[in-house]
Amino acid sequence: MKIAIGNDHAGTDYKNAIIEYLQTKKIEVVNYGTNAEDSVDYPDFVHPVASDVESKKVDLGIIICGSGNGAAMTANKHQEVRAALCWTKELVELAREHNDANILSIPARYTSLPQAVEMVKTFLDTSFEGGRHQRRVDKIACQ
Repeated sequence: MKIAIGNDHAGTDYKNAIIEYLQTKKIEVVNYGTNAEDSVDYPDFVHPVASDVESKKVDLGIIICGSGNGAAMTANKHQEVRAALCWTKELVELAREHNDANILSIPARYTSLPQAVEMVKTFLDTSFEGGRHQRRVDKIACQ
């Protein structure tokens, strides 16, 4: 499995903890995020993640900013992306099962580090249910 990850200054510690977890699972990580805490513009780090997910260069993406909103909005500009802003593992599970989310957007200022890693575990361990949800997912993309 291959995951792209991107973050702004609010998510640097989160990204590092998540990468550490992913490496223990032998998951390849493409790191587009900043490694500093100096203020940066999240779209500069989110668009490359979304592009890799959209073009299927990676299996899934993880994006992190202060609220998670700006990152999710940016990623969802890409046609084949379904970025889900989640702050609990239960929301992550539903986003994967019902919406086939392929990018997880984490709000660093509203989740703890252990909670974020737990959400990533859930994101990776949960599959899309398909069935009645497939027709809904098919209607998300603009024609």
